[in-house]
Amino acid sequence: MSVAKVIEISSESPKSFEDAIQDGITRASKTIHNIKSAWVKEQHVVIDNGKVALYRVDLKVTFVLD
Repeated sequence: MSVAKVIEISSESPKSFEDAIQDGITRASKTIHNIKSAWVKEQHVVIDNGKVALYRVDLKVTFVLD
C-alpha cells in the first residue's frame, strides 16, 4: 500500500505559464522525491506598464511517501 501527499507551490516566470510550471516542478524535484502528478490550481499574470511582466502559477503537487 502506498500513501501520497499533496502540497501546494507557487512558481513564476517572465516567459510563459508553461515555463513557470516546468520551473516549479524542477525546483520541487530537488527536495521532494517520487512526484507523480501536478495540476494547475490558478494562473495569474503581473502587469507592468501595460505589459505582462510575470506569469505565475499555483500548483498542487502529488508525491508518494517513502
